[in-house]
Amino acid sequence: MDKIALELGPLQIRWYSICIFTGILVACILIYKEAKKNKIDEEFLINLTFYTILIGILGARLYYIIFNLSYYLSNPIEIIKIWNGGLAIHGGIIAGLLFIIYYCKKYKVDIYKILDMVVVGLIVAQAIGRWGNFFNQEAYGPITTKENLTSLFLPNFIIEGMYISGAYHHPTFFYESTWCLIGFIIMLLLRKYKKLKPGYLTGFYLIWYGIIRFMIEAMRTDSLMLGPIKIAQLVSIIFVISGLTLIIIKSLKNKNVVHKLGGKNE
Repeated sequence: MDKIALELGPLQIRWYSICIFTGILVACILIYKEAKKNKIDEEFLINLTFYTILIGILGARLYYIIFNLSYYLSNPIEIIKIWNGGLAIHGGIIAGLLFIIYYCKKYKVDIYKILDMVVVGLIVAQAIGRWGNFFNQEAYGPITTKENLTSLFLPNFIIEGMYISGAYHHPTFFYESTWCLIGFIIMLLLRKYKKLKPGYLTGFYLIWYGIIRFMIEAMRTDSLMLGPIKIAQLVSIIFVISGLTLIIIKSLKNKNVVHKLGGKNE
């Protein structure tokens, strides 16, 4: 499958890049709309968004390079060729999260209020961005049969796109994209609940994506490894634990506040 979407003289625009930046654009639109409702300072948000995207992309690339270090040391020119793939979402999430925490603390803005807006945009960006793997024919699962893929009611273009090196493969990129989209819809519904406390959406995201990625990674054939351990599964476990811990802590704090005020937690 051709990775190039458009050629303008020497300039080549690739489907992988289109998918990644379409996801970022959609995420930014959603975040900005929600920030406006919450009366977040526009200049603060613009700067936060710009630097978070930049640091997130760098983090995703660095993470991937670290776990493929021998290859990139032998082929250093490949380090800058991100259009060929090689962005590890966990690296981007971790780098972006650390920067958001730093930036919010610097300007004394509620961290969880910002994170709750960001994760809603992030998960739909992941759903869109995963399609870049389809065009690059990467992030796929084990060998299967065309009949099995057809029985899953998958569109024919996905089935044929997963015919790689003489065999059909499970489209794990599609499975992850679909579950991210479902998570996005759930988060939109949860966000409508007026009594939802800051931090709960962030906790939900960490749990939801952690579980999804752990299961999807079990099927993938191109995982980043640390000895016999799939790195993505290890990080996914950390995400789930972090999400549960965050929700429990926020719940306990909320109950303590209500108790001290002598009110009811309805």
